[in-house]
Amino acid sequence: MALKPVVLALSRSGEPVAHRVADALGAQVHGRAGRVAQADAFFPNALDHARDLFAAGVPIVGVCASGILIRAVAPLLADKTTEPPVISVSDDGGVVVPLLGGHRGANRLAAQVAEALGSVSAVTTAGDVAMGVALDAPPAGYRLQNPGDAKSAMAALLSGGGVALSGEPFFAQDLPVGDDLEICVAETPLAGSAARLVYHPQCFVLGLGCARNADPEAMWTHVQAILKEADIAPGAVACVASLDLKADEPAILAVADRLGVPFRVFSAAELEAEAGRLANPSDVVFAEVGCHGVAEGAALACAGADAVLTVEKVKTGEATCAIARAPEPVVTMRGRARGRLSVVGIGPGQAAWRTPEVSKLVAEADELVGYGLYIDLLGPLAVGKDRSDFPLGGEEDRCRYALEQAGKGKNVALVCSGDAGIYAMGALVFELLDRGPDQMGVSDAARRVEVICSPGVSALQGAAARAGAPLGHDFCAISLSDLLTPREDIVKRLKAAAEGDFVIAFYNPVSKRRRTLLAEARDILLAHRPADTPVMLASSLGRPEEEIRYRRLDALEVDEVDMLTVVLVGSSHSRLAQLGEGPRMFTPRGYARKIDGDLAG
Repeated sequence: MALKPVVLALSRSGEPVAHRVADALGAQVHGRAGRVAQADAFFPNALDHARDLFAAGVPIVGVCASGILIRAVAPLLADKTTEPPVISVSDDGGVVVPLLGGHRGANRLAAQVAEALGSVSAVTTAGDVAMGVALDAPPAGYRLQNPGDAKSAMAALLSGGGVALSGEPFFAQDLPVGDDLEICVAETPLAGSAARLVYHPQCFVLGLGCARNADPEAMWTHVQAILKEADIAPGAVACVASLDLKADEPAILAVADRLGVPFRVFSAAELEAEAGRLANPSDVVFAEVGCHGVAEGAALACAGADAVLTVEKVKTGEATCAIARAPEPVVTMRGRARGRLSVVGIGPGQAAWRTPEVSKLVAEADELVGYGLYIDLLGPLAVGKDRSDFPLGGEEDRCRYALEQAGKGKNVALVCSGDAGIYAMGALVFELLDRGPDQMGVSDAARRVEVICSPGVSALQGAAARAGAPLGHDFCAISLSDLLTPREDIVKRLKAAAEGDFVIAFYNPVSKRRRTLLAEARDILLAHRPADTPVMLASSLGRPEEEIRYRRLDALEVDEVDMLTVVLVGSSHSRLAQLGEGPRMFTPRGYARKIDGDLAG
């Protein structure tokens, strides 16, 4: 999805301009804490915050020196075809400079900002400067069939060449006339080359229906054959549409993915509203799903009130297909999305330990769901988004709510600390999806959403990194909370881990009411490993109040541990090395024995 830009205000002198830009773009202002008076969100470090936004794919308009933004994003530069726009604006608003993403919207965004400020847009992209166009970045509703040829084509024009146009042109500028490059605008399939750029106006919507779990390859073959027979280029398809009951249908999803277009769904009532325009209404279909046509109805509903059927319903054994044509390229997607739930782990909370993928999923989300503290830890990335806070202890309600919201077509992020799959909400989400209707599961709509799981830095990993390398050999994690796990099962696992001589990470070691299991765990371990086995206590990892302590196993006291503490207990081979920077805990893997064996051999 296209993300709204964020306007960065770094100084009091540039603050008025930042707000004028934000008003023009309908964007938020993020301000440097202590230097800006008013903003939607505040950040402590400009470089870190700009880098975090860039990694999340958020377009940036910085009212600041260009060098600040360049230094911020430079370490992340990799692929200009996917990176978001970055624009700098002088404090007085006199100059707007698109720094990155010129062909991904930065030039257009810079022009919009400059117009709002009555200033100059300092576009440096060669094509835009020479001819006012970027051949590889057509306007919304058009697709370039051969983008790989755009660079050489533009080079030819910049060398003095001219253009021969065929079809209805969409560039606002008059291009130089000649025969060095052919630009074709066509709905039909045409071969492109370095001497011919082919643009397809995306006027067509592909309506699909199919039997449950239809074969994706058979569906794709069916669609290709219909497009070929109708002489419609795949690039001229704007969208794939169907009934909401088919939101999770693999064959239909695969077609949308292969065409590289959105997938939209409609309720039976919405499709039945198109009944009067159907060429092949079916009472059988109505009895089955509540509307008289899926493929034709979805195509027409998505293409709009002025659309007409170009291809009436074509049926195979498992699938139906129809194509509607809108009078203009389709840029507004009607219906709703499938719905997505991103189950994300944000690490301990600081941006530096949050993965770019998680930041991107959070930035794309319509709504954030989670324990309030975890959402707060996202800082400015969460500002302006709908959020639903749930208390500790409301985990099942939290996951069910997130799934049901996604079932309405929303893009929802379920926010967890650490890694969402380690003692967090990931497993509960799939448990709810796996439950039957009589087991307090979720609705059918929720079962059809897309679920994405993205990893985060777990407390186990964070503690180990701060310690040194205590997980250098076999290890395990055990939760000492008996709220969900019977106490006898925890004790059984403690004894097995002790006997197996694993390094152990204890999660949920104590609470106000649970004070005995940690002491019992210590005593069980002392029966199997030395009294001086190193123990690391890591509290509030990655946060300003972070505290690291080391103890001997026989000196481990329950009262110095709380719920924000991860307890790492070494194996009988773990050591605490005294180095210049302080003690570091590690567990040898056995390289010394291997070397001794090699020498002996």
